[in-house]
Amino acid sequence: MTESFKYDVEILHLLVSPAHAYFGRAREGAADVPTTDAERVELVAGKGIVGDRFFGKAAHMDAAVTLFPIEALEAIAAELASGPLDPLLTRRNIVLRGAHLAPLIGHDFTLETRGELVRIRAGRPAHPCVWMDQMLAPGAHKAMRGRGGVRCTPLSDGILHRGPAILVSPVQLHPASAGVPTLLRPSRLP
Repeated sequence: MTESFKYDVEILHLLVSPAHAYFGRAREGAADVPTTDAERVELVAGKGIVGDRFFGKAAHMDAAVTLFPIEALEAIAAELASGPLDPLLTRRNIVLRGAHLAPLIGHDFTLETRGELVRIRAGRPAHPCVWMDQMLAPGAHKAMRGRGGVRCTPLSDGILHRGPAILVSPVQLHPASAGVPTLLRPSRLP
């Protein structure tokens, strides 16, 4: 039997947006697109969040949903002395409190809310885009590196609700490290 670890977490935000606000918009500026901070979202295995811009897109099947620890954003705000930062501007789908996400990369885990369970695979780090400097605060792009969240794939259909949740992990997590950047590989670029 495989060991598992349970963590009480809180889902603070569930962002659903039908269009990209930043991608491919270097000259035009951020797009004014409708964004919902939903009370609940429906996830479909292998496709993502119903109604979201990445839902069912072939290029994003392995990373259709992004999880993000609010502790990372709080640490970034403290480092930049910027005051509170709006987590919705990061464009991450699921913003959690109490979840150390980096160790989950490469593993399957579950999130349970209100008795409903969704199985998820943590695929890769979610790297921040340069828009973070404009949308959050100057210096946010660099400060967010190594703690931009995790790009994931839903492995089962299900509903997630805002509020208390249980994260069941196959690896031990350290919730106190949720805002600490993970080591990034050195860039090959100058």
